[in-house]
Amino acid sequence: MTLRRAAMAVFVIAALALSGAFLLIEQAKLHFHQPGLFDSAVFFHIPPGAGASQVAADLATRGLIESFYGVPAALFFKEGAKRTNQSQSIRYGTFDIPAAASMADILAIITNPEASRPRFRVQFTASQTGGKISVAERQAGQSNFQEIQNISAGEAIPADYFHLLDHESSIIFWVSIPEGLTSWQIVQSLKWVPFLGGESGEVPPEGSLAPNTYEVVKGLGRQTLLRDMQVAQEDILTREWEKKSDDHPLETAYEALILASIIEKETSIDGERGLVASVFVNRLRKSMPLQTDPTVIYGITEGQTPLGRGLRQSELKRDTPYNTYLHKGLPPSPIANPGRRAIRAALNPQDSDYLFFVADGKGGHAFAETYAEHKKNVRIWRQIESVAPRKN
Repeated sequence: MTLRRAAMAVFVIAALALSGAFLLIEQAKLHFHQPGLFDSAVFFHIPPGAGASQVAADLATRGLIESFYGVPAALFFKEGAKRTNQSQSIRYGTFDIPAAASMADILAIITNPEASRPRFRVQFTASQTGGKISVAERQAGQSNFQEIQNISAGEAIPADYFHLLDHESSIIFWVSIPEGLTSWQIVQSLKWVPFLGGESGEVPPEGSLAPNTYEVVKGLGRQTLLRDMQVAQEDILTREWEKKSDDHPLETAYEALILASIIEKETSIDGERGLVASVFVNRLRKSMPLQTDPTVIYGITEGQTPLGRGLRQSELKRDTPYNTYLHKGLPPSPIANPGRRAIRAALNPQDSDYLFFVADGKGGHAFAETYAEHKKNVRIWRQIESVAPRKN
C-alpha cells in the first residue's frame, strides 16, 4: 500500500507540474499577443546585418516589448521569434510600429519584406534652369510626406541638409526628370545634385534619356544614372515601335523619337498629344513643312537655354537644319527628351484631317483642317494675347 500511495503521489505531482507548465506556456502565448503599453506609433530602424538578438535588445531598450515572469523582454521576444520560426526572417529597414502593438504584431511587421518605409525623402527635380531639392518627412503611422526644406539650384545648401544625410539612415532618394528637357539641360541639372557622385561625362544624344522619377542610392554616379535613363528610353522606344499604327509614314524608330520630341514641346496635355501628332503626320503625308516653332528655337539655342521670348521674324527666316518653316520633313535629331506618352502619340496619332493648330488661350490649342479656319483661330488668339500677354 505504501508503494502504491507513493507512486500515486509522484503521478499527481507530475500531472500538476505538467498542468502548470502547460498553463505557463498558454500564459506566455497570451503575453506575446497582448497589446503593448506605448500609446503612439513609432519608427523602429533595423540596420543591415542585425540579428534577432540585437533587434530584441533594441526593442527592449525602446520599451516596445515587455518581460514575462522575470524573463527579460529581449530574451522572451527572441524565444518567441525562434519558436515561430521567424528568427531568420527579420528584415532590415525602417518600420512603422503602431500604438499598442503586441510582440506578435511587431514580429509580423519586421519580417514583412514590404513593410519597410523611409522616414525622409530627398527629391531632386530637374528643370530648364537647374532644378530644386525638396526634403520631406513622414510621421510614424502616416503615409504622406510633408516638405520641410526646399533648395533651388544655385542656392547655398544649408548645413542641416548635410547633417540629415550624415546622421539619418532612413532616407529615400529620388531624381525626377520631367518630359521635354534637353539632354544638355538634364546633364547641367545633375551636376548640382549633392547626393550624386562622379562626373557627368559627355552629354548623351538628344532624345535618348527617358523622363521619369528614378529611385537612387546616395552617392550613385551621375554617368551611371544617365546610362540607366538611356537604357530605359531604348526599352520604351522598342516596345512602342512594335505597337505603331499600320499605315504610319515614319520609317524608323529614331524618326518616331524625333516626332515625339516635337509633340512633347508643343503640348503637355494628355488629351491633345494624339491630335498634335495627327497634324504633323498629316503634314508629312502631304509633304507640307511642319512649321513648328520649337524646332526653330532648338536651332537657335541648341537646347542649352530657354529662349525666354517670342521668335523674331529674322529667326523664322534663319536657315538652320531645325527650321521646319524652310525645310520639309523632320529635323535631323530630336529637340528634347520625350516621355512614353509622347512617343506613343507619335506612333499612334489620333485619326483627324487637321493640318493646323494654335494656342486657344485656355492652356490648350484650337485645331483646324483648312488655312481659312486656322486664320480665324489665330485672330482669336491674338485678341487674347493683346488683353493678357503671354509671359515668356
